[in-house]
Amino acid sequence: MPAGPSEQDAPLLSDSNGVRYLHFGSEWVQGAMAVADPAKLVLEYTRQMMAWLLFLAPPKAPQAIGTLGLGAGSLARYCLKHTPSRVRAVEWNAQVASVCRMFFRLPADGRRLQVDIADAADWVADPAHHGTCPALMVDLYDWQAQGPVRDSVAFYADCRRVLGEVGVLTVNLFGAHESFPRNITNLDQAFDGRVVVLPEIDAGNRVALAFTGPVLEVTVAELLARAETVEGEYKLPARRWARTLVREAGAGRAKGDALLRF
Repeated sequence: MPAGPSEQDAPLLSDSNGVRYLHFGSEWVQGAMAVADPAKLVLEYTRQMMAWLLFLAPPKAPQAIGTLGLGAGSLARYCLKHTPSRVRAVEWNAQVASVCRMFFRLPADGRRLQVDIADAADWVADPAHHGTCPALMVDLYDWQAQGPVRDSVAFYADCRRVLGEVGVLTVNLFGAHESFPRNITNLDQAFDGRVVVLPEIDAGNRVALAFTGPVLEVTVAELLARAETVEGEYKLPARRWARTLVREAGAGRAKGDALLRF
């Protein structure tokens, strides 16, 4: 990541069929908002970024839901509407934060929302932020969209510290890109192998989940029941996520009392 935003990092807007898109100097979509329903998660990968809800209730103050990379503010808007939690968003490009507030209905900083203009790597390395966000969502791409701009073992280890004693990290990756295996390896190292990956979606995104705290032991039936609750309460495709995690754990034909570990 360069010292400051370049011309290519300047935010651009486009509108199509009731959806407003954010771009950074290329055709790559960096975020989206349904103009008539700003809190809706338009892009499928943003819905997958909320998969931590399968394992955690939304955090209570003073802890918060954290997002590294603001994009079009989709995750922040969704969390503000659908959870009671505070939201801490970290965005290195001040222009993006301004555009989100002018054109993407992002509220001003207040009791529940705080946007920090900072390099995500510096932010997670700051001990003042350790233990503050049990749910942390990482979506760090520049205008080239050639894999995350922060993806080292040290970076992910600092993300783990931000989670605190118990937490779940979600990371947006590109499944077919050369950066994918490196990111999985680095996540595995930072999180002691406690990493699972959701299926690749049409746009090529794959969302990884990483866990910290005591090993989570749940039965297949418990996970599916939690998924049904999440789907009903948050209108997210949580049952699909849960079935995928069951298959990935090799328990696709297991009985409901089979034990899964995350």
